[in-house]
Amino acid sequence: MDRAQGRIDCDVLVVGGGINGAAIARDAAGRGLRVVLCEKDDLAQHTSSASSKLIHGGLRYLEHYEFGLVRKALVEREVLLRSAPHIMRPLRFVMPHDESGGARPAWLIRAGLFLYDRLARREFLPGSHAVDLRSHPAGAPLQARYVRGFMYSDGWVDDARLVVLNALDARERGATVLTRTRCLAPQRHATHWSVTLDGGDSQLRVHARCLVNAAGPWAARFLDGMPDLPGGRALRLIKGSHILVPRLFEHPHAYIFQHPDGRIVFALPYEGAFTLIGTTDVDYQGDLDKVATSPEEVSYLCQLASRYFVRAVTPSDVVWSYAGVRPLVEDAAASAQAATRDFRLETSTAGAPLLSVFGGKITTCRKLAEQAVDWIGPALGKPAPAWTAGACLPGGDVAGQRPDKRGVLEFGAWTAAQAARYPWLPPQLLQRYARAYGTRIDTLLARRNNLADMGQEVVPGLYVAEIAYLVTHEWARSAADILWRRSKLGLHVAPGSASRLDEWLVARQPALAF
Repeated sequence: MDRAQGRIDCDVLVVGGGINGAAIARDAAGRGLRVVLCEKDDLAQHTSSASSKLIHGGLRYLEHYEFGLVRKALVEREVLLRSAPHIMRPLRFVMPHDESGGARPAWLIRAGLFLYDRLARREFLPGSHAVDLRSHPAGAPLQARYVRGFMYSDGWVDDARLVVLNALDARERGATVLTRTRCLAPQRHATHWSVTLDGGDSQLRVHARCLVNAAGPWAARFLDGMPDLPGGRALRLIKGSHILVPRLFEHPHAYIFQHPDGRIVFALPYEGAFTLIGTTDVDYQGDLDKVATSPEEVSYLCQLASRYFVRAVTPSDVVWSYAGVRPLVEDAAASAQAATRDFRLETSTAGAPLLSVFGGKITTCRKLAEQAVDWIGPALGKPAPAWTAGACLPGGDVAGQRPDKRGVLEFGAWTAAQAARYPWLPPQLLQRYARAYGTRIDTLLARRNNLADMGQEVVPGLYVAEIAYLVTHEWARSAADILWRRSKLGLHVAPGSASRLDEWLVARQPALAF
């Protein structure tokens, strides 16, 4: 990366620090391109930390005949699970069959699951089968009228950490990652883009041979703000909201419910003590920086859950909620839930190359990035082979440097080995570290031999050593970064902990390497 008098010259400037931008930066850096990524807020602060936390093919997309999207997602499901078994894991889903009017008939569900099992190769995830809910543990929390159902496999992911790990890998391969940095006034020239990056207290001039617009919900607006460029593709902005309630069931499976109105809603085990319920699909036209769950959405999700579970769910049970806006490609679908989740890459070479990302879903982020860089490399005269399908994300190499199903299937055994290596760590803390950092636990715990070496416990479960790691290696700046995106400790600490942590960070900022 060339720097001179406050200027950076690079091959690719990626605008947007969500999952798509981070994945493109990682792929491009790994192919030898000089990459800068800028994000106006924290990594994954918006849509990419507000998902249903699933790596899945999208079973419900089959009824919209999106077979190509489902197959692509199913292939990627196993690629991703192998690449980062610490932040992802297989998850079995239970689909109670609702005999009431409006529900999908059993034969149609069987046909869909038959396709779901066979559209792509499965190496380690078990297939689907019928289940008698009168005898299976998954039937106990459900109302007595649900006597049969189906089970199938998908995966769970810590979505915000997936973004951070992509950005971390990009940086370790040479990329410059700038958070809390806005992209101002892009100017297109014949051979490069001139851009000002505003970090608040300083500005940086960037000359980039290619510009990547991965601004998510802001992608169309980003293009509209550029003179002499055609307007961006119309995006359909869909708000999805989730609620968290005290745990509704003890077993490790998740539920997928088919509501008579045609919607699909998940109920997932979450952070040990909670059940995550979501999502809604509502067209959104509000402020993209102030997205929130509405009382109507909370009520809807509570009513739907109460339709299935013995224990009624009410808005007073909700301990936390979150919402995000998904930028879906406008395809004239009548309903928000029918709008396509596939992505489109739009390119322009009327001057320096421009690539814009529209749509997409977390499961296909790696493939999206691969296709993007397959275009960027040749456009810059620097073609290079794709590589990410055969590489682990940082911390994911629990079974070796190349992705391996053993990492997924034997993660528990690997964690037990870490407990033997670090017997002084409390078991619950060891489990959290193993899941969050994988093999990078060795970096976090380097030169530490007892709990006292971890430093002050600033808030329960959070020691100075981890704060320093997150600040130094993972761009954390605030309590929200640490308690909600780098971890979910915010669910487990007392009210006022975030303010106390922010005060602590401000007081010690000079001593921590941001």
